[in-house]
Amino acid sequence: MAQILFLVTLFVTLAPIYEAKSFKALVAPIRQLNPSTFVYTITLNQKEKLVIDLESPYSWHHCSKSSPHVSCNVKQCYIARKNQPPCLLQSPKTSCITSPSNLISNSSASSYLSYTNVSIAYTDGHVPFAKANYKLFLSCAPKSLLNSRPIGSSGFASFSSSSLSLVKQFSNSKVPKKFAMCLGEQGVAFFGEGPFYLLPPPGRDITRLLSSTPLITHPSDSLGYYIGLKGISINGEAIKSLRSMLPFVKLVKLSTITPYTTLRSDLYRAVIRQFSKATRGIPRVPNVAPFGLCLNTSNLGSTRVGLPVPQIDLQLIEGGNWTIFGANSMLQVSNDAHCLAFVNGGKRAEQAVVIGTYQMQHNFLLFDLVRFELGFSSLLFFFQTTCNNFNFTSGV
Repeated sequence: MAQILFLVTLFVTLAPIYEAKSFKALVAPIRQLNPSTFVYTITLNQKEKLVIDLESPYSWHHCSKSSPHVSCNVKQCYIARKNQPPCLLQSPKTSCITSPSNLISNSSASSYLSYTNVSIAYTDGHVPFAKANYKLFLSCAPKSLLNSRPIGSSGFASFSSSSLSLVKQFSNSKVPKKFAMCLGEQGVAFFGEGPFYLLPPPGRDITRLLSSTPLITHPSDSLGYYIGLKGISINGEAIKSLRSMLPFVKLVKLSTITPYTTLRSDLYRAVIRQFSKATRGIPRVPNVAPFGLCLNTSNLGSTRVGLPVPQIDLQLIEGGNWTIFGANSMLQVSNDAHCLAFVNGGKRAEQAVVIGTYQMQHNFLLFDLVRFELGFSSLLFFFQTTCNNFNFTSGV
Protein backbone atom coordinates (compact mmCIF):
# COMPACT_ATOMS: atom_id res chain seq x y z
CA MET A 1 0.00 0.00 0.00
CA ALA A 2 2.82 2.36 0.90
CA GLN A 3 4.46 1.64 -2.47
CA ILE A 4 1.23 2.48 -4.34
CA LEU A 5 0.85 5.74 -2.43
CA PHE A 6 4.47 6.60 -3.22
CA LEU A 7 3.95 5.96 -6.96
CA VAL A 8 0.74 8.01 -7.04
CA THR A 9 2.45 10.86 -5.21
CA LEU A 10 5.43 10.67 -7.59
CA PHE A 11 3.13 10.78 -10.64
CA VAL A 12 1.19 13.78 -9.33
CA THR A 13 4.44 15.55 -8.51
CA LEU A 14 6.02 14.89 -11.89
CA ALA A 15 2.91 15.52 -14.05
CA PRO A 16 3.20 19.36 -14.08
CA ILE A 17 6.95 19.07 -14.76
CA TYR A 18 6.26 16.73 -17.68
CA GLU A 19 3.68 19.12 -19.08
CA ALA A 20 5.91 22.17 -18.71
CA LYS A 21 8.96 20.55 -20.30
CA SER A 22 7.46 18.25 -22.93
CA PHE A 23 4.78 20.23 -24.69
CA LYS A 24 6.17 22.68 -27.22
CA ALA A 25 3.09 22.88 -29.43
CA LEU A 26 -0.65 23.47 -29.47
CA VAL A 27 -3.16 21.73 -31.71
CA ALA A 28 -6.65 22.54 -33.04
CA PRO A 29 -8.97 21.01 -35.64
CA ILE A 30 -9.30 22.38 -39.17
CA ARG A 31 -12.59 21.76 -40.94
CA GLN A 32 -13.82 22.29 -44.49
CA LEU A 33 -17.04 24.30 -44.21
CA ASN A 34 -18.73 22.89 -47.29
CA PRO A 35 -17.63 20.13 -49.70
CA SER A 36 -18.48 22.37 -52.65
CA THR A 37 -16.20 25.18 -51.44
CA PHE A 38 -12.61 25.21 -50.32
CA VAL A 39 -12.95 27.47 -47.30
CA TYR A 40 -11.33 26.13 -44.13
CA THR A 41 -11.84 27.00 -40.48
CA ILE A 42 -9.96 26.48 -37.25
CA THR A 43 -12.06 25.42 -34.26
CA LEU A 44 -11.42 27.21 -30.96
CA ASN A 45 -13.10 26.58 -27.60
CA GLN A 46 -14.42 23.31 -29.09
CA LYS A 47 -17.19 24.99 -31.07
CA GLU A 48 -16.24 28.37 -32.55
CA LYS A 49 -15.20 28.06 -36.20
CA LEU A 50 -13.11 30.91 -37.67
CA VAL A 51 -12.06 31.10 -41.31
CA ILE A 52 -8.28 30.73 -41.69
CA ASP A 53 -6.77 33.89 -43.19
CA LEU A 54 -3.05 34.20 -43.91
CA GLU A 55 -2.91 37.97 -44.29
CA SER A 56 -5.33 39.83 -42.00
CA PRO A 57 -3.70 41.95 -39.24
CA TYR A 58 -5.98 40.52 -36.53
CA SER A 59 -8.79 38.04 -35.98
CA TRP A 60 -12.44 39.01 -35.63
CA HIS A 61 -15.63 37.28 -34.53
CA HIS A 62 -19.15 37.84 -33.28
CA CYS A 63 -19.16 39.38 -29.78
CA SER A 64 -21.84 39.70 -27.16
CA LYS A 65 -22.88 43.18 -25.99
CA SER A 66 -21.02 42.60 -22.74
CA SER A 67 -17.66 41.98 -24.47
CA PRO A 68 -14.90 44.22 -23.10
CA HIS A 69 -13.55 47.18 -25.08
CA VAL A 70 -9.80 47.64 -25.39
CA SER A 71 -8.64 51.17 -24.71
CA CYS A 72 -6.82 53.42 -27.19
CA ASN A 73 -3.69 53.57 -25.08
CA VAL A 74 -2.70 49.87 -25.11
CA LYS A 75 -0.06 48.51 -27.48
CA GLN A 76 -2.52 46.09 -29.12
CA CYS A 77 -4.50 49.10 -30.34
CA TYR A 78 -1.42 50.64 -31.96
CA ILE A 79 -0.78 47.33 -33.75
CA ALA A 80 -4.41 46.94 -34.90
CA ARG A 81 -4.44 50.51 -36.25
CA LYS A 82 -0.96 50.42 -37.79
CA ASN A 83 -2.03 51.84 -41.16
CA GLN A 84 -4.78 54.09 -39.82
CA PRO A 85 -4.80 57.55 -38.19
CA PRO A 86 -3.83 57.63 -34.50
CA CYS A 87 -6.50 56.62 -32.05
CA LEU A 88 -7.82 59.78 -30.35
CA LEU A 89 -7.57 59.28 -26.62
CA GLN A 90 -10.19 61.52 -25.05
CA SER A 91 -10.34 59.49 -21.84
CA PRO A 92 -8.87 56.25 -20.50
CA LYS A 93 -12.11 54.54 -21.55
CA THR A 94 -11.94 55.56 -25.21
CA SER A 95 -12.41 52.40 -27.28
CA CYS A 96 -9.91 51.26 -29.90
CA ILE A 97 -11.84 51.47 -33.18
CA THR A 98 -10.92 48.83 -35.80
CA SER A 99 -11.96 47.97 -39.36
CA PRO A 100 -12.20 44.18 -39.69
CA SER A 101 -12.39 42.84 -43.24
CA ASN A 102 -14.03 39.85 -44.86
CA LEU A 103 -11.69 39.14 -47.78
CA ILE A 104 -14.01 36.53 -49.27
CA SER A 105 -16.86 39.00 -49.76
CA ASN A 106 -14.51 42.03 -50.06
CA SER A 107 -16.42 43.82 -47.31
CA SER A 108 -15.35 45.65 -44.17
CA ALA A 109 -16.96 47.49 -41.27
CA SER A 110 -16.16 49.67 -38.30
CA SER A 111 -15.91 47.93 -34.96
CA TYR A 112 -13.81 47.86 -31.79
CA LEU A 113 -10.92 45.82 -30.42
CA SER A 114 -11.81 43.38 -27.67
CA TYR A 115 -10.44 40.24 -26.02
CA THR A 116 -11.74 36.84 -25.06
CA ASN A 117 -10.55 33.72 -23.28
CA VAL A 118 -9.53 30.88 -25.58
CA SER A 119 -8.86 27.27 -24.68
CA ILE A 120 -6.60 25.20 -26.95
CA ALA A 121 -4.95 21.82 -26.39
CA TYR A 122 -1.28 21.12 -25.87
CA THR A 123 0.10 18.23 -27.93
CA ASP A 124 3.10 15.95 -27.92
CA GLY A 125 2.67 15.67 -31.68
CA HIS A 126 0.66 12.44 -31.41
CA VAL A 127 -2.54 13.42 -29.54
CA PRO A 128 -3.99 16.46 -27.72
CA PHE A 129 -3.43 16.79 -23.97
CA ALA A 130 -4.61 19.18 -21.27
CA LYS A 131 -5.83 22.59 -22.37
CA ALA A 132 -3.88 25.81 -22.34
CA ASN A 133 -5.79 29.04 -21.70
CA TYR A 134 -5.01 32.30 -23.50
CA LYS A 135 -6.33 35.83 -23.43
CA LEU A 136 -6.80 36.52 -27.13
CA PHE A 137 -7.11 40.03 -28.60
CA LEU A 138 -9.44 40.27 -31.59
CA SER A 139 -11.98 42.60 -33.11
CA CYS A 140 -15.72 42.39 -32.55
CA ALA A 141 -17.70 42.09 -35.77
CA PRO A 142 -20.83 44.15 -36.47
CA LYS A 143 -23.89 42.45 -37.93
CA SER A 144 -23.17 43.82 -41.40
CA LEU A 145 -19.92 41.84 -41.58
CA LEU A 146 -21.43 38.74 -40.05
CA ASN A 147 -24.11 38.68 -42.75
CA SER A 148 -21.41 38.24 -45.41
CA ARG A 149 -19.29 35.65 -43.62
CA PRO A 150 -19.13 32.06 -44.93
CA ILE A 151 -22.05 30.07 -43.54
CA GLY A 152 -20.96 27.96 -40.59
CA SER A 153 -18.28 30.35 -39.37
CA SER A 154 -18.43 33.13 -36.78
CA GLY A 155 -15.50 35.19 -38.04
CA PHE A 156 -11.92 35.09 -39.33
CA ALA A 157 -8.73 33.83 -37.66
CA SER A 158 -5.51 35.66 -38.53
CA PHE A 159 -2.53 33.40 -39.28
CA SER A 160 -0.49 36.31 -40.66
CA SER A 161 2.88 37.67 -39.54
CA SER A 162 1.14 40.39 -37.50
CA SER A 163 1.79 40.62 -33.77
CA LEU A 164 -1.98 40.15 -33.25
CA SER A 165 -2.21 36.92 -35.27
CA LEU A 166 -3.04 33.66 -33.50
CA VAL A 167 0.51 32.53 -34.24
CA LYS A 168 2.11 35.37 -32.32
CA GLN A 169 -0.46 35.44 -29.51
CA PHE A 170 -0.13 31.70 -28.89
CA SER A 171 3.68 31.84 -28.80
CA ASN A 172 5.54 32.07 -25.50
CA SER A 173 8.68 30.75 -23.82
CA LYS A 174 7.51 27.18 -24.49
CA VAL A 175 5.74 27.57 -27.84
CA PRO A 176 7.97 29.09 -30.55
CA LYS A 177 6.69 31.33 -33.36
CA LYS A 178 5.88 28.55 -35.81
CA PHE A 179 2.66 27.11 -37.15
CA ALA A 180 1.64 24.30 -39.44
CA MET A 181 -1.58 23.82 -41.32
CA CYS A 182 -2.80 20.72 -43.07
CA LEU A 183 -6.01 21.47 -44.98
CA GLY A 184 -8.46 18.60 -45.23
CA GLU A 185 -12.09 17.79 -44.61
CA GLN A 186 -10.97 17.07 -41.03
CA GLY A 187 -7.51 18.63 -41.02
CA VAL A 188 -5.24 19.96 -38.31
CA ALA A 189 -3.38 23.11 -37.25
CA PHE A 190 -0.32 23.17 -35.01
CA PHE A 191 1.29 26.12 -33.26
CA GLY A 192 4.85 25.62 -32.08
CA GLU A 193 7.57 23.00 -32.41
CA GLY A 194 7.27 19.48 -33.85
CA PRO A 195 7.50 16.55 -34.22
CA PHE A 196 3.98 16.20 -35.66
CA TYR A 197 2.54 12.77 -36.44
CA LEU A 198 -0.18 11.62 -38.80
CA LEU A 199 -1.68 8.12 -38.78
CA PRO A 200 -1.70 5.26 -39.69
CA PRO A 201 0.09 3.91 -36.59
CA PRO A 202 2.76 4.25 -35.46
CA GLY A 203 2.49 7.52 -37.35
CA ARG A 204 5.01 9.47 -39.37
CA ASP A 205 6.76 12.60 -38.19
CA ILE A 206 5.73 14.78 -41.12
CA THR A 207 8.38 17.38 -40.36
CA ARG A 208 11.00 14.88 -41.56
CA LEU A 209 9.39 14.74 -45.00
CA LEU A 210 9.48 18.47 -45.68
CA SER A 211 11.50 20.46 -48.16
CA SER A 212 12.03 24.10 -47.25
CA THR A 213 12.20 27.42 -49.04
CA PRO A 214 12.60 30.98 -47.72
CA LEU A 215 9.56 33.12 -47.01
CA ILE A 216 9.98 36.43 -48.81
CA THR A 217 8.94 39.81 -47.46
CA HIS A 218 6.57 41.60 -49.81
CA PRO A 219 7.76 45.11 -50.76
CA SER A 220 4.39 46.65 -49.88
CA ASP A 221 4.58 45.49 -46.26
CA SER A 222 1.93 42.83 -46.74
CA LEU A 223 1.38 40.64 -43.68
CA GLY A 224 0.85 37.56 -45.87
CA TYR A 225 3.34 34.91 -46.99
CA TYR A 226 5.27 34.71 -50.26
CA ILE A 227 7.81 32.31 -51.76
CA GLY A 228 10.14 32.70 -54.74
CA LEU A 229 9.48 31.15 -58.17
CA LYS A 230 12.01 30.58 -60.94
CA GLY A 231 9.98 28.45 -63.35
CA ILE A 232 7.10 26.04 -63.99
CA SER A 233 7.36 22.66 -65.67
CA ILE A 234 4.66 20.25 -66.80
CA ASN A 235 5.47 16.57 -67.15
CA GLY A 236 9.12 17.49 -66.60
CA GLU A 237 9.19 19.97 -69.49
CA ALA A 238 9.85 23.59 -68.58
CA ILE A 239 7.51 26.24 -69.96
CA LYS A 240 10.06 28.15 -72.03
CA SER A 241 7.87 31.19 -72.63
CA LEU A 242 7.95 31.91 -68.88
CA ARG A 243 11.60 32.92 -69.03
CA SER A 244 10.72 36.37 -70.33
CA MET A 245 7.94 36.78 -67.76
CA LEU A 246 9.60 35.50 -64.57
CA PRO A 247 11.81 38.53 -63.89
CA PHE A 248 8.52 40.32 -63.29
CA VAL A 249 6.90 37.50 -61.35
CA LYS A 250 9.20 35.85 -58.76
CA LEU A 251 6.83 36.27 -55.82
CA VAL A 252 4.19 33.58 -55.28
CA LYS A 253 1.47 34.39 -52.73
CA LEU A 254 -0.08 31.74 -50.49
CA SER A 255 -3.78 32.33 -49.86
CA THR A 256 -6.44 30.52 -47.84
CA ILE A 257 -9.06 32.90 -49.24
CA THR A 258 -8.45 32.02 -52.92
CA PRO A 259 -9.97 28.59 -53.73
CA TYR A 260 -7.96 27.81 -56.90
CA THR A 261 -4.45 28.81 -57.93
CA THR A 262 -4.79 32.04 -59.89
CA LEU A 263 -2.36 33.19 -62.58
CA ARG A 264 -1.96 36.45 -64.44
CA SER A 265 -3.32 36.11 -68.00
CA ASP A 266 0.01 35.63 -69.78
CA LEU A 267 1.14 32.98 -67.30
CA TYR A 268 -2.26 31.31 -67.37
CA ARG A 269 -2.26 30.99 -71.15
CA ALA A 270 1.24 29.50 -71.10
CA VAL A 271 0.25 26.88 -68.48
CA ILE A 272 -2.97 25.97 -70.28
CA ARG A 273 -1.13 25.64 -73.59
CA GLN A 274 1.56 23.36 -72.14
CA PHE A 275 -0.87 21.22 -70.13
CA SER A 276 -3.11 20.88 -73.17
CA LYS A 277 -0.12 19.70 -75.20
CA ALA A 278 0.85 17.18 -72.51
CA THR A 279 -2.71 15.74 -72.39
CA ARG A 280 -3.48 15.77 -76.11
CA GLY A 281 -4.36 12.05 -76.01
CA ILE A 282 -7.24 12.66 -73.57
CA PRO A 283 -10.65 13.67 -75.04
CA ARG A 284 -11.94 17.18 -74.22
CA VAL A 285 -15.30 18.21 -72.87
CA PRO A 286 -16.86 21.70 -72.88
CA ASN A 287 -15.19 24.03 -70.39
CA VAL A 288 -16.91 24.73 -67.10
CA ALA A 289 -16.43 28.27 -65.73
CA PRO A 290 -14.12 29.51 -64.37
CA PHE A 291 -11.77 26.88 -65.81
CA GLY A 292 -10.15 26.95 -69.24
CA LEU A 293 -9.39 23.26 -69.90
CA CYS A 294 -11.68 20.31 -69.11
CA LEU A 295 -11.06 16.64 -69.92
CA ASN A 296 -13.17 13.51 -70.35
CA THR A 297 -11.69 11.37 -67.59
CA SER A 298 -14.14 8.45 -67.69
CA ASN A 299 -11.47 6.03 -68.95
CA LEU A 300 -8.42 7.39 -67.13
CA GLY A 301 -8.57 5.35 -63.94
CA SER A 302 -6.72 6.65 -60.89
CA THR A 303 -3.46 6.44 -58.97
CA ARG A 304 -2.45 6.94 -55.34
CA VAL A 305 -2.00 10.67 -56.06
CA GLY A 306 -5.16 11.21 -58.12
CA LEU A 307 -5.82 11.14 -61.85
CA PRO A 308 -2.88 9.97 -64.00
CA VAL A 309 -2.28 13.37 -65.57
CA PRO A 310 1.02 15.24 -66.00
CA GLN A 311 2.46 16.61 -62.77
CA ILE A 312 2.99 20.35 -62.47
CA ASP A 313 6.19 21.50 -60.78
CA LEU A 314 6.53 24.95 -59.31
CA GLN A 315 10.30 25.38 -59.48
CA LEU A 316 11.27 27.42 -56.45
CA ILE A 317 14.24 29.77 -56.26
CA GLU A 318 15.45 27.70 -53.29
CA GLY A 319 14.29 24.35 -51.97
CA GLY A 320 13.49 22.33 -55.09
CA ASN A 321 10.00 21.85 -56.53
CA TRP A 322 6.50 22.10 -55.10
CA THR A 323 4.91 19.26 -57.09
CA ILE A 324 1.19 19.33 -57.88
CA PHE A 325 -0.25 15.90 -58.70
CA GLY A 326 -3.64 15.04 -60.19
CA ALA A 327 -5.47 15.16 -56.83
CA ASN A 328 -4.57 18.84 -56.51
CA SER A 329 -4.58 19.87 -60.17
CA MET A 330 -7.85 18.38 -61.48
CA LEU A 331 -11.31 19.20 -60.08
CA GLN A 332 -14.21 16.85 -60.77
CA VAL A 333 -17.14 18.73 -62.37
CA SER A 334 -19.29 15.77 -63.42
CA ASN A 335 -19.24 11.96 -63.37
CA ASP A 336 -16.90 11.78 -66.36
CA ALA A 337 -15.17 15.16 -66.47
CA HIS A 338 -12.46 17.01 -64.60
CA CYS A 339 -11.08 20.50 -65.18
CA LEU A 340 -7.61 21.89 -64.61
CA ALA A 341 -8.20 23.81 -61.37
CA PHE A 342 -6.26 26.95 -62.28
CA VAL A 343 -7.96 30.29 -62.87
CA ASN A 344 -7.21 33.28 -65.10
CA GLY A 345 -6.66 36.28 -62.82
CA GLY A 346 -6.60 38.83 -65.67
CA LYS A 347 -3.77 40.76 -67.23
CA ARG A 348 -3.71 43.31 -64.41
CA ALA A 349 -3.77 40.83 -61.55
CA GLU A 350 -2.28 42.37 -58.42
CA GLN A 351 -0.28 39.18 -57.85
CA ALA A 352 1.03 37.14 -60.80
CA VAL A 353 0.73 33.79 -58.98
CA VAL A 354 -1.52 32.98 -56.03
CA ILE A 355 -1.60 29.40 -54.71
CA GLY A 356 -5.14 28.61 -53.55
CA THR A 357 -6.59 26.17 -51.05
CA TYR A 358 -7.42 23.45 -53.60
CA GLN A 359 -3.72 23.12 -54.38
CA MET A 360 -2.88 23.19 -50.63
CA GLN A 361 -5.28 20.37 -49.68
CA HIS A 362 -3.53 17.42 -48.08
CA ASN A 363 -0.19 19.21 -48.26
CA PHE A 364 1.57 19.79 -44.94
CA LEU A 365 2.82 23.39 -44.68
CA LEU A 366 5.07 24.51 -41.83
CA PHE A 367 5.59 28.27 -41.44
CA ASP A 368 8.69 29.03 -39.37
CA LEU A 369 8.49 32.69 -38.34
CA VAL A 370 11.79 32.42 -36.46
CA ARG A 371 13.87 31.47 -39.51
CA PHE A 372 11.22 32.91 -41.85
CA GLU A 373 10.99 29.85 -44.08
CA LEU A 374 8.29 27.51 -45.37
CA GLY A 375 8.45 23.74 -45.05
CA PHE A 376 6.27 21.90 -47.57
CA SER A 377 5.51 18.24 -48.20
CA SER A 378 3.70 18.28 -51.56
CA LEU A 379 0.77 15.82 -51.66
CA LEU A 380 0.65 13.58 -48.57
CA PHE A 381 -1.09 10.80 -50.53
CA PHE A 382 2.38 10.06 -51.91
CA PHE A 383 3.42 9.15 -48.33
CA GLN A 384 0.24 7.10 -47.73
CA THR A 385 -1.36 9.54 -45.31
CA THR A 386 -3.64 12.59 -45.43
CA CYS A 387 -4.38 15.77 -43.51
CA ASN A 388 -7.40 13.99 -42.01
CA ASN A 389 -5.15 11.58 -40.12
CA PHE A 390 -4.24 13.40 -36.91
CA ASN A 391 -5.44 11.47 -33.85
CA PHE A 392 -7.67 13.89 -31.94
CA THR A 393 -8.36 11.28 -29.24
CA SER A 394 -7.41 12.91 -25.94
CA GLY A 395 -4.18 11.88 -24.27
CA VAL A 396 -5.51 12.54 -20.76
